[in-house]
Amino acid sequence: MKRILITGGAGFLGSNLCEKLLSDEQNHIICLDNLFSGNINNIKPFEKNPHFEFIEHDIINPIDIKVDEIYNLACPASPVFYKKEPLGTIKTSIYGIFNMLELAKRYDAKLLQTSTSEVYGNPMIHPQNENYWGNVNPIGERACYDESKRLAETILIECAKKYSTTVKIARIFNTYGKNMQIEDGRVISNFIVQALKNTDLTVYGKGEQTRSFCYVDDTIEGLVRLMNSQNSFIYPINIGNDGEYKIIDVAEIIIDKTKSKSKIIHKSLPKDDPQVRRPDIQLARNVLSWKPKVSLSEGLDKTIEYFRGVL
Repeated sequence: MKRILITGGAGFLGSNLCEKLLSDEQNHIICLDNLFSGNINNIKPFEKNPHFEFIEHDIINPIDIKVDEIYNLACPASPVFYKKEPLGTIKTSIYGIFNMLELAKRYDAKLLQTSTSEVYGNPMIHPQNENYWGNVNPIGERACYDESKRLAETILIECAKKYSTTVKIARIFNTYGKNMQIEDGRVISNFIVQALKNTDLTVYGKGEQTRSFCYVDDTIEGLVRLMNSQNSFIYPINIGNDGEYKIIDVAEIIIDKTKSKSKIIHKSLPKDDPQVRRPDIQLARNVLSWKPKVSLSEGLDKTIEYFRGVL
Protein backbone atom coordinates (compact mmCIF):
# COMPACT_ATOMS: atom_id res chain seq x y z
CA MET A 1 0.00 0.00 0.00
CA LYS A 2 1.31 3.45 -0.95
CA ARG A 3 1.62 5.84 1.99
CA ILE A 4 0.90 9.40 0.84
CA LEU A 5 1.39 12.50 2.99
CA ILE A 6 -0.71 15.57 2.13
CA THR A 7 0.36 18.66 4.06
CA GLY A 8 -2.34 21.31 4.22
CA GLY A 9 -4.71 18.40 3.72
CA ALA A 10 -7.67 20.03 5.49
CA GLY A 11 -7.55 23.04 3.19
CA PHE A 12 -9.43 23.69 -0.03
CA LEU A 13 -7.09 21.93 -2.43
CA GLY A 14 -5.80 19.47 0.16
CA SER A 15 -9.19 18.05 1.07
CA ASN A 16 -10.12 17.62 -2.59
CA LEU A 17 -6.80 15.84 -3.14
CA CYS A 18 -7.51 13.56 -0.14
CA GLU A 19 -10.85 12.62 -1.70
CA LYS A 20 -9.28 11.93 -5.09
CA LEU A 21 -6.47 9.72 -3.73
CA LEU A 22 -8.74 7.85 -1.32
CA SER A 23 -10.75 6.64 -4.31
CA ASP A 24 -7.86 4.23 -4.90
CA GLU A 25 -7.93 1.61 -2.15
CA GLN A 26 -4.21 0.99 -2.66
CA ASN A 27 -3.47 4.40 -1.08
CA HIS A 28 -3.16 5.23 2.61
CA ILE A 29 -3.55 8.98 3.12
CA ILE A 30 -1.92 10.89 5.97
CA CYS A 31 -3.48 14.34 6.16
CA LEU A 32 -1.37 16.88 8.04
CA ASP A 33 -2.61 20.40 8.83
CA ASN A 34 -2.16 23.05 11.54
CA LEU A 35 -5.72 24.32 10.83
CA PHE A 36 -4.63 27.96 10.43
CA SER A 37 -6.42 28.27 7.11
CA GLY A 38 -7.62 24.66 6.80
CA ASN A 39 -11.05 23.53 7.97
CA ILE A 40 -11.53 20.30 9.92
CA ASN A 41 -15.03 20.00 8.42
CA ASN A 42 -13.47 19.48 4.99
CA ILE A 43 -12.06 16.12 6.05
CA LYS A 44 -14.90 14.85 8.26
CA PRO A 45 -16.26 12.67 5.41
CA PHE A 46 -13.02 10.65 5.55
CA GLU A 47 -12.85 10.08 9.33
CA LYS A 48 -14.19 6.52 9.23
CA ASN A 49 -12.09 5.48 6.25
CA PRO A 50 -9.44 2.99 7.51
CA HIS A 51 -7.02 4.30 4.88
CA PHE A 52 -7.14 7.88 6.20
CA GLU A 53 -5.53 9.49 9.21
CA PHE A 54 -5.27 13.10 10.36
CA ILE A 55 -2.37 14.67 12.24
CA GLU A 56 -2.54 18.23 13.53
CA HIS A 57 0.94 19.60 12.95
CA ASP A 58 2.74 22.68 11.62
CA ILE A 59 5.39 21.86 9.00
CA ILE A 60 7.67 24.62 10.25
CA ASN A 61 8.54 21.91 12.80
CA PRO A 62 10.15 18.62 11.69
CA ILE A 63 8.13 15.42 11.63
CA ASP A 64 9.08 11.80 11.02
CA ILE A 65 6.53 9.68 9.15
CA LYS A 66 7.33 6.83 6.78
CA VAL A 67 5.91 7.86 3.42
CA ASP A 68 6.26 7.08 -0.28
CA GLU A 69 4.94 10.37 -1.66
CA ILE A 70 4.53 13.88 -0.28
CA TYR A 71 2.17 16.50 -1.65
CA ASN A 72 3.23 19.75 0.05
CA LEU A 73 0.17 21.99 -0.04
CA ALA A 74 0.72 23.62 3.36
CA CYS A 75 0.73 27.41 3.05
CA PRO A 76 -1.95 30.10 3.28
CA ALA A 77 -2.87 30.86 -0.34
CA SER A 78 -5.44 33.60 0.19
CA PRO A 79 -4.42 37.22 0.89
CA VAL A 80 -6.87 37.23 3.82
CA PHE A 81 -4.72 34.62 5.56
CA TYR A 82 -1.17 35.33 4.42
CA LYS A 83 -1.45 39.05 5.13
CA LYS A 84 -2.62 38.16 8.65
CA GLU A 85 0.56 36.15 9.34
CA PRO A 86 3.22 37.21 6.80
CA LEU A 87 6.17 35.87 8.79
CA GLY A 88 4.32 32.63 9.48
CA THR A 89 3.65 32.32 5.75
CA ILE A 90 7.35 32.73 4.98
CA LYS A 91 8.30 30.16 7.63
CA THR A 92 5.76 27.69 6.25
CA SER A 93 7.20 28.02 2.75
CA ILE A 94 10.88 27.94 3.71
CA TYR A 95 11.22 25.94 6.95
CA GLY A 96 8.42 23.73 5.70
CA ILE A 97 10.08 22.84 2.41
CA PHE A 98 13.37 22.00 4.15
CA ASN A 99 11.48 19.73 6.57
CA MET A 100 9.58 18.02 3.74
CA LEU A 101 12.79 17.58 1.74
CA GLU A 102 14.47 15.98 4.76
CA LEU A 103 11.53 13.58 5.04
CA ALA A 104 11.68 12.81 1.33
CA LYS A 105 15.43 12.10 1.52
CA ARG A 106 15.04 9.89 4.60
CA TYR A 107 12.46 7.60 2.98
CA ASP A 108 13.35 8.08 -0.70
CA ALA A 109 9.92 9.58 -1.29
CA LYS A 110 8.72 11.73 -4.17
CA LEU A 111 7.94 15.33 -3.21
CA LEU A 112 5.47 17.54 -5.06
CA GLN A 113 5.46 21.23 -4.16
CA THR A 114 2.44 23.39 -4.93
CA SER A 115 3.90 26.65 -6.10
CA THR A 116 1.78 29.42 -7.58
CA SER A 117 1.14 31.69 -10.53
CA GLU A 118 2.02 34.48 -8.10
CA VAL A 119 5.69 33.79 -8.85
CA TYR A 120 5.03 35.67 -12.10
CA GLY A 121 3.87 38.74 -10.18
CA ASN A 122 2.33 41.47 -12.36
CA PRO A 123 3.56 39.90 -15.60
CA MET A 124 5.21 41.75 -18.44
CA ILE A 125 4.56 38.90 -20.90
CA HIS A 126 1.21 37.33 -21.68
CA PRO A 127 0.31 34.50 -21.41
CA GLN A 128 2.85 33.31 -18.85
CA ASN A 129 5.01 30.29 -19.61
CA GLU A 130 7.40 28.50 -17.28
CA ASN A 131 10.47 30.23 -18.73
CA TYR A 132 9.25 33.67 -17.63
CA TRP A 133 11.11 34.94 -14.55
CA GLY A 134 8.32 37.17 -13.31
CA ASN A 135 7.82 40.74 -12.17
CA VAL A 136 7.47 40.64 -8.39
CA ASN A 137 7.78 43.43 -5.83
CA PRO A 138 10.06 41.85 -3.17
CA ILE A 139 8.84 44.21 -0.42
CA GLY A 140 5.20 44.56 -1.46
CA GLU A 141 2.05 43.50 0.37
CA ARG A 142 2.01 40.13 -1.41
CA ALA A 143 5.76 39.48 -1.12
CA CYS A 144 5.54 37.17 1.90
CA TYR A 145 3.66 34.70 -0.30
CA ASP A 146 5.13 35.43 -3.74
CA GLU A 147 8.78 35.55 -2.77
CA SER A 148 8.72 32.64 -0.33
CA LYS A 149 7.14 30.46 -3.02
CA ARG A 150 9.83 31.57 -5.48
CA LEU A 151 12.59 30.72 -3.00
CA ALA A 152 10.98 27.35 -2.24
CA GLU A 153 11.31 26.50 -5.94
CA THR A 154 15.02 27.40 -5.82
CA ILE A 155 15.56 25.20 -2.76
CA LEU A 156 13.78 22.26 -4.41
CA ILE A 157 15.81 22.42 -7.62
CA GLU A 158 19.11 22.71 -5.74
CA CYS A 159 18.26 19.75 -3.50
CA ALA A 160 17.16 17.71 -6.50
CA LYS A 161 20.56 18.34 -8.11
CA LYS A 162 22.63 17.72 -4.97
CA TYR A 163 20.80 14.77 -3.43
CA SER A 164 18.97 13.31 -6.47
CA THR A 165 15.69 13.80 -4.62
CA THR A 166 12.68 13.35 -6.90
CA VAL A 167 10.82 16.65 -6.84
CA LYS A 168 7.85 18.07 -8.75
CA ILE A 169 6.78 21.73 -8.89
CA ALA A 170 3.24 22.77 -9.86
CA ARG A 171 2.60 26.47 -10.50
CA ILE A 172 -1.11 26.58 -9.76
CA PHE A 173 -3.29 29.30 -11.27
CA ASN A 174 -6.58 30.52 -9.76
CA THR A 175 -8.58 27.48 -8.66
CA TYR A 176 -12.15 27.39 -7.35
CA GLY A 177 -14.76 24.85 -6.26
CA LYS A 178 -16.13 22.96 -3.27
CA ASN A 179 -14.50 23.30 0.17
CA MET A 180 -13.49 26.92 -0.34
CA GLN A 181 -14.07 28.86 2.86
CA ILE A 182 -16.89 31.39 3.00
CA GLU A 183 -14.43 34.12 3.99
CA ASP A 184 -11.68 32.84 1.72
CA GLY A 185 -11.10 36.28 0.22
CA ARG A 186 -10.59 35.04 -3.34
CA VAL A 187 -12.64 36.44 -6.18
CA ILE A 188 -14.92 33.51 -7.07
CA SER A 189 -15.86 32.71 -3.48
CA ASN A 190 -16.29 36.41 -2.67
CA PHE A 191 -18.64 36.99 -5.59
CA ILE A 192 -20.72 33.85 -5.00
CA VAL A 193 -21.17 34.50 -1.28
CA GLN A 194 -22.06 38.15 -1.89
CA ALA A 195 -24.51 37.20 -4.66
CA LEU A 196 -26.24 34.51 -2.60
CA LYS A 197 -26.62 36.98 0.27
CA ASN A 198 -27.91 39.67 -2.14
CA THR A 199 -25.19 42.06 -1.01
CA ASP A 200 -23.13 44.22 -3.34
CA LEU A 201 -20.38 42.47 -5.31
CA THR A 202 -17.04 44.18 -4.71
CA VAL A 203 -15.00 44.75 -7.86
CA TYR A 204 -11.59 46.37 -7.52
CA GLY A 205 -10.77 49.06 -10.05
CA LYS A 206 -12.86 48.95 -13.21
CA GLY A 207 -12.77 45.17 -13.26
CA GLU A 208 -10.85 45.15 -16.53
CA GLN A 209 -8.06 43.03 -15.00
CA THR A 210 -8.13 39.42 -16.18
CA ARG A 211 -7.80 36.03 -14.53
CA SER A 212 -7.94 32.41 -15.63
CA PHE A 213 -10.05 30.14 -13.43
CA CYS A 214 -9.55 26.39 -13.14
CA TYR A 215 -12.16 24.15 -11.52
CA VAL A 216 -10.74 22.18 -8.61
CA ASP A 217 -11.26 18.72 -10.14
CA ASP A 218 -9.09 19.71 -13.10
CA THR A 219 -6.36 21.12 -10.87
CA ILE A 220 -6.30 17.98 -8.72
CA GLU A 221 -6.07 15.76 -11.80
CA GLY A 222 -3.10 17.84 -12.95
CA LEU A 223 -1.33 17.43 -9.61
CA VAL A 224 -1.80 13.67 -9.58
CA ARG A 225 -0.52 13.36 -13.14
CA LEU A 226 2.48 15.50 -12.27
CA MET A 227 3.30 13.30 -9.26
CA ASN A 228 3.12 10.24 -11.52
CA SER A 229 5.24 11.77 -14.28
CA GLN A 230 8.77 10.60 -15.05
CA ASN A 231 11.20 11.14 -12.18
CA SER A 232 13.59 12.96 -14.49
CA PHE A 233 11.10 15.82 -14.94
CA ILE A 234 11.77 18.16 -11.99
CA TYR A 235 11.12 21.65 -13.34
CA PRO A 236 8.08 23.88 -12.73
CA ILE A 237 4.94 23.29 -14.75
CA ASN A 238 1.82 25.47 -15.03
CA ILE A 239 -1.46 23.91 -13.88
CA GLY A 240 -4.42 26.10 -14.78
CA ASN A 241 -7.17 26.82 -17.25
CA ASP A 242 -6.05 28.97 -20.17
CA GLY A 243 -9.45 30.60 -20.61
CA GLU A 244 -9.18 34.30 -19.70
CA TYR A 245 -11.96 36.47 -18.26
CA LYS A 246 -12.35 40.05 -17.12
CA ILE A 247 -13.27 40.27 -13.45
CA ILE A 248 -16.26 42.50 -14.21
CA ASP A 249 -17.61 39.85 -16.60
CA VAL A 250 -17.26 37.11 -13.98
CA ALA A 251 -19.20 39.25 -11.49
CA GLU A 252 -22.03 39.70 -13.99
CA ILE A 253 -22.09 35.97 -14.83
CA ILE A 254 -22.41 35.05 -11.15
CA ILE A 255 -25.20 37.58 -10.54
CA ASP A 256 -27.07 36.09 -13.48
CA LYS A 257 -26.52 32.46 -12.42
CA THR A 258 -27.62 33.08 -8.82
CA LYS A 259 -30.52 35.33 -9.89
CA SER A 260 -29.21 37.73 -7.29
CA LYS A 261 -30.48 41.22 -6.54
CA SER A 262 -26.91 42.31 -5.89
CA LYS A 263 -25.35 45.32 -7.56
CA ILE A 264 -21.70 45.77 -8.48
CA ILE A 265 -19.68 48.37 -6.61
CA HIS A 266 -16.14 49.46 -7.36
CA LYS A 267 -13.28 49.96 -4.92
CA SER A 268 -9.65 50.96 -5.35
CA LEU A 269 -7.28 48.36 -6.75
CA PRO A 270 -5.08 46.67 -4.13
CA LYS A 271 -1.38 47.44 -4.40
CA ASP A 272 0.59 45.14 -6.75
CA ASP A 273 -2.60 43.52 -8.04
CA PRO A 274 -1.71 41.74 -11.33
CA GLN A 275 -3.48 43.24 -14.33
CA VAL A 276 -3.41 40.06 -16.43
CA ARG A 277 -3.08 36.40 -15.58
CA ARG A 278 -3.29 33.51 -18.01
CA PRO A 279 -1.21 30.32 -18.11
CA ASP A 280 0.52 28.88 -21.10
CA ILE A 281 -0.23 25.18 -20.52
CA GLN A 282 1.51 23.68 -23.52
CA LEU A 283 4.09 22.01 -21.28
CA ALA A 284 1.37 20.33 -19.21
CA ARG A 285 -0.30 19.14 -22.41
CA ASN A 286 2.97 17.67 -23.68
CA VAL A 287 4.43 16.21 -20.48
CA LEU A 288 1.28 15.19 -18.59
CA SER A 289 -1.24 14.75 -21.44
CA TRP A 290 -3.38 17.04 -19.29
CA LYS A 291 -5.78 19.84 -20.07
CA PRO A 292 -8.73 21.25 -18.12
CA LYS A 293 -12.12 19.77 -18.98
CA VAL A 294 -14.59 21.81 -16.90
CA SER A 295 -15.84 25.06 -18.44
CA LEU A 296 -16.19 28.19 -16.33
CA SER A 297 -19.98 28.01 -16.66
CA GLU A 298 -20.15 24.39 -15.47
CA GLY A 299 -17.65 24.99 -12.69
CA LEU A 300 -19.51 28.03 -11.41
CA ASP A 301 -22.78 26.04 -11.34
CA LYS A 302 -21.13 23.38 -9.18
CA THR A 303 -19.49 25.94 -6.90
CA ILE A 304 -22.71 27.94 -6.46
CA GLU A 305 -24.49 24.71 -5.52
CA TYR A 306 -21.78 24.00 -2.91
CA PHE A 307 -22.05 27.45 -1.34
CA ARG A 308 -25.86 27.26 -1.25
CA GLY A 309 -25.40 24.20 0.95
CA VAL A 310 -23.00 25.80 3.43
CA LEU A 311 -24.46 29.31 3.80
